[in-house]
Amino acid sequence: MPRRRVRRLVLAAVATVIVLTLVGTVVVTTVLVRRPLPQVSGEVELSGLDAAVTVTRDAQGIPHITAETSADLFRAQGFVHAQDRFFEMDYRRHVTAGRLSELVGADEQALDADKVIRTLGWRKVAEQEWDLLSESTQEHMQAYADGVNAYLADREPGEIAVEYTILGMRVDVADPEPWTPVDSLAWLKAMAWDLRSNYDEEIARATTYAAVGDVARVEELFPAYPEESNLPILDASTAQQVSAVVEGSDLDLADSELQDALAAADAALAAVPRLLADGEGTGSNSWVVAGDHTASGNPILANDPHLGISAPGIWSQISLTCAKVSEECPFDVSGFSFAGFPGVVIGHNAQLAWGLTNMAADVTDFFLERVVERTTLLDGERVPMDIRIETIKVNGGDDVDLAVRETVHGPIVSDVLNLGEAHQAPVAEETPWGEYEVALRWTALEPSVTADALFALNVAEDAEDVAAAAAQFAAPAQNIVFATVDGHIGYQAPGLIPVRNDVAGASLPSDGSWPRPGWDSAYDWQGYLPAEELPAALDPVEGYIVAANQAVTAFDAGPFMTNDFDYGYRSQAIRDRLVAQIEAGQKIDVASTEELQLDDLNPFAQALMPALLAVQIDDEWDDDGQELLRSWDLRSDADSAAAAYFAAVWSTLLELTFWDDLPDGFEPSGGSRWLTVVAGMLDDPQSAWWDDRTTVGIVEGRDEILTRALVTARSELTVAMGRDASDWTWGRLHAAAPTHALLGGPTMPAIVRRLVNPGAVPVGGGSSIVNATSWDAASDSFEVGAAPSMRMVVDLGDLDSSTWVTLTGASGHPASPHYADQLGAWAEGSSYPWPFTAEAADQAAEDRLTLRPARANS
Repeated sequence: MPRRRVRRLVLAAVATVIVLTLVGTVVVTTVLVRRPLPQVSGEVELSGLDAAVTVTRDAQGIPHITAETSADLFRAQGFVHAQDRFFEMDYRRHVTAGRLSELVGADEQALDADKVIRTLGWRKVAEQEWDLLSESTQEHMQAYADGVNAYLADREPGEIAVEYTILGMRVDVADPEPWTPVDSLAWLKAMAWDLRSNYDEEIARATTYAAVGDVARVEELFPAYPEESNLPILDASTAQQVSAVVEGSDLDLADSELQDALAAADAALAAVPRLLADGEGTGSNSWVVAGDHTASGNPILANDPHLGISAPGIWSQISLTCAKVSEECPFDVSGFSFAGFPGVVIGHNAQLAWGLTNMAADVTDFFLERVVERTTLLDGERVPMDIRIETIKVNGGDDVDLAVRETVHGPIVSDVLNLGEAHQAPVAEETPWGEYEVALRWTALEPSVTADALFALNVAEDAEDVAAAAAQFAAPAQNIVFATVDGHIGYQAPGLIPVRNDVAGASLPSDGSWPRPGWDSAYDWQGYLPAEELPAALDPVEGYIVAANQAVTAFDAGPFMTNDFDYGYRSQAIRDRLVAQIEAGQKIDVASTEELQLDDLNPFAQALMPALLAVQIDDEWDDDGQELLRSWDLRSDADSAAAAYFAAVWSTLLELTFWDDLPDGFEPSGGSRWLTVVAGMLDDPQSAWWDDRTTVGIVEGRDEILTRALVTARSELTVAMGRDASDWTWGRLHAAAPTHALLGGPTMPAIVRRLVNPGAVPVGGGSSIVNATSWDAASDSFEVGAAPSMRMVVDLGDLDSSTWVTLTGASGHPASPHYADQLGAWAEGSSYPWPFTAEAADQAAEDRLTLRPARANS
């Protein structure tokens, strides 16, 4: 099987000490694990409050905070987030600052992550952003930090989180540093990084070119978006981007030194821990339906972001309510927050609901630089680089100094891990142009006011408010769908979208889909699309909007954003279901919307089944799997034997067809792009891609490869699940296994893994299916890699009739009953009531905590 990039940090084994500590006695184990559980009822003094704050929690432990002032509201949110999830916050803070080695000690992967993130400068950019923010945003963020620090005061690490107790067996664990607003801002960089869009495709194009040597053949593996069959979000746009046509330099991607530099850059960026998502399956579904088509006569909005599988889950559900909503205290908002950042990221207030999906705009470019000593070449001149020294502290070890070099295009990332030799060798006198390095330009490395945008969304009431918030939302670029209680539905594209020149005569496209010559300013970004030219819509005539990572507009009708949108099979399936309901006169309600979120119709099967069933398999044993397909309803539910077999056929088909042609590490992941590629090849039985180049003297065609895939998959599943094909189930292969980022990996003792990992649950769905539980076809496992991190359905006619569920639970403490109490409901596709109004929240309250201003010292 191909090598897998290691994305998750694991600590060195500490089995002996941990087992002695945690297994010694039941009493000791219970005390250590339960010690950090927070107080959720009674009264607690909280310094800095102006008045008492009420925190009620429902049966799932989800907090509803009510305060008299905005400052008290966010101070209380900081306190509650720290109660429930401070270790998660602290871990994220160390990662985003490039200080993970300070937390975990000497660990090669931690050090690599620190080097790369220091090079990218996430924390440095966050520090620059603080002074750009509005006064009200600064006040909210400072109040939040004060609340976090009030919780930390006078608490030992072991009282805050059991993770500190376990880490303390290996390294010195100091009291956590005070939380700062910049810690919160730096988290936005991690969010933007994991949702940054197409840099993987950019690297893949360049690396694949080195293997196949033909731009046209590479582009066959990156086909155009099928906009005729899978419709864009909007039919048209308010403006069309027209790029300037300029003359530029040529670029030889076959150069071995250049390829070494690209490989080094790819390896470095792969070392960044993924805090939200990773690879195939990162995306989201969202849609909104106007009241004309709903049972209540008011809009319904749905959203389910597809992110990584982690424990605790990514989102922290919360409600934030001003006791009297006014200009001074305008918040009455509920939804999904990030522990470590104040406010709500996705949710609704009393007037408006909003959902977010990744827009997939191309906001990163790799610039190939020609470097000599401290300079890079630009338009025939030598330009000095900015160079700074970063010192990485290692808990229990020696400091590590890192020299970071930055060009006019961004930080150089190809030298961070000291990989490769050719591009780092001393420059010879006969090569005056210098060695190759790779710099990364990324919109999120420019200071912005995205934090202002998030608070603006929390209090938005109409389309104008959403547009104003979107104009401040720099990165990540996200589709915003919204609906209002007075009946409007809409869409708004936000984000910094680079404008690039159309370079005439270049051997490679200059639209951002391939690396760019950094020595020629013709390839530099030409600014950003004006906010007022970004696509938007209000109350479209069809009465619904679907935004699920597909193209935003037709490619000849709107501003150019990328060539690398998701290929739209999920979005079209949602649209088709909505249209069918509307045309049948079936009114859409919360229940039917939840049902649609779980739709597991498999578009891969829709495309491939005719060809697979046409293949003749003579052996009765070998054709048992094919017989399953003949009666299959094409749905990948967890109990389906045919779905399991089809998944094995699909991954084997990709291996037989493409692995012999592609570089190691760039094998097909099996997502929507690869469905588009293979579907297009089915009409060309003798396409060169079908031929297995490892079989000397034989040229395979389509039918031979399809037959091999069917037979091989039958044998593989016999080994995995038994001889009787009717006993197979998709859920036995396809499980969601939330894993603790730091302590959940295989090097940890089993007792620790059992403590922090909730356990795997079988699920249906799959890649590019509406129920998007994606898996990597290039791996040796069908395990879920990304999935709906939450599901929400908002009824704008009765907000208390809305529903929500998250992947694991409200708490970040493994001993809490709310650590993973939502996982079963999430896996089976059910959800929970979402109380919003004061009356509903009060009725749902099972715990009530009053935070009171701290009394002055006598």
